[in-house]
Amino acid sequence: MTSGLWEIVLKGVWVTVQLLFFSALLGGVVAFVVGIARTHRSRWVRFLAGCYTEVFRGTSALVMIFWVYFVLPPAFGWQLVPMWAGTLALGLTYGAYGTEIVRGALNAVAPAQREGGIALGFTPWQRMRLVLLPQAVPEMIPSFGNLLIELLKGTALVSVMGMGDLAFSGNLVRLALQESAEIYSYILLIYFVIAFLLARLMRGLEKRLKERLAGQPAGGAA
Repeated sequence: MTSGLWEIVLKGVWVTVQLLFFSALLGGVVAFVVGIARTHRSRWVRFLAGCYTEVFRGTSALVMIFWVYFVLPPAFGWQLVPMWAGTLALGLTYGAYGTEIVRGALNAVAPAQREGGIALGFTPWQRMRLVLLPQAVPEMIPSFGNLLIELLKGTALVSVMGMGDLAFSGNLVRLALQESAEIYSYILLIYFVIAFLLARLMRGLEKRLKERLAGQPAGGAA
């Protein structure tokens, strides 16, 4: 390929990385807020959090992108650029999967830890912040790592909006060169490299968090 065509591909990589970052950020916030809500004492809070999780897990991410980009803005008189439409659709969709990771990890913390927090007179928020989350978060990392890689693959869906991500840019280069095998091989390799780096990053984070937890006294630091 010429340098000009490589420039198109590299711009697509940058767009994909940005979309991945913003979607992961939104999805992470959603996962923790709704996941914690799914362990709440109030039945209504758990019900509403469960409704959100089931709705977004039960719908297609591609259709959600269509809905957010083509249906939602005209209905409310908004204007959404493809980047933010993609971020909203992917963040809410993959965040719904993340809620189950958070809920499962919190419920896996030994009951004695919760009882210890109560005995120390901690409020529910203090028990969550000082006792439960420090022990649950390291257990979430492998699952979140897998979900992050799935989100990376999902970013290719935004090409339906004409957004210049890696998949869209690769297709433009393919049309220009009339060569599919070479171009799509490069695109596959780029996705693999990004996914590999993400996996290594999450493994390093998991190891660091577990080492930090091992160095703390039981019950967390006050």
